[in-house]
Amino acid sequence: MSASTDLWIRRFHPAPAAAHRLVIFPHAGGSASFYFPFSKALSPDVDVLTVQYPGRQDRLAEPLIDSVTGLADALTEVVRPWMDRPVTFFGHSMGASVAYELALRLPPSRLVVSGRMAPSTWREDYIHTLDDAGVMAKTRELAGTEAEALDDPEIMAMVLPTIRNDYRAAELYRGDPRSQVDAPILAMTGDADPRTTSDEVKAWAEHTTGTLDIEVYPGGHFFLIDNVLAIGAVLLASPPGTRARPPQGDVSGT
Repeated sequence: MSASTDLWIRRFHPAPAAAHRLVIFPHAGGSASFYFPFSKALSPDVDVLTVQYPGRQDRLAEPLIDSVTGLADALTEVVRPWMDRPVTFFGHSMGASVAYELALRLPPSRLVVSGRMAPSTWREDYIHTLDDAGVMAKTRELAGTEAEALDDPEIMAMVLPTIRNDYRAAELYRGDPRSQVDAPILAMTGDADPRTTSDEVKAWAEHTTGTLDIEVYPGGHFFLIDNVLAIGAVLLASPPGTRARPPQGDVSGT
């Protein structure tokens, strides 16, 4: 693979013999290492690749990309060489929007969106315009483990510009309400996630030429932290290339 791929892709548990591949797109302010548990849980059955955006960890000195479409554009040629077998795109929060936009450019076998409203829905949200204390407070409210870093002034000084940039990208993203990916969609949500409502999750059905499945887990916006094994089991039980089930059960939100 190219040097560009080495910058963008982390492959914690290489599984070259796996029949399926999973590409993970992190949330706002998130890094590839946050998703190490998913790679571990799915190895060696799935070859897991996790995207590392510019401006964090070993890419801290690189310029940030301030839009969802800009990230998808940059990732198109990076991910293309990995599409040599059935591939699932899996994005959480902002990462779900990035995964969706990339799926419009490079159709995967399946798109899994987590903790994110559909592109055809929109709400006014301007966390990125708050002062530093406000951005920190909102990040803590969502209870991501990386939010703990904000208690360290030195780490906060390094990561806050990245978090603000990613909030801006997510909040100003306007997906085409008519666009559809040529793949089934699996939408995952927490039953107490303040960032996604039932209708916003169900609206993903408008953005696929295939079927929509919805999985609800206990927890808030970062419900995936406590449900790694359950989510991994769902991904393994319904491999890429199979038809997704129709929506089942109720989807809760506030």
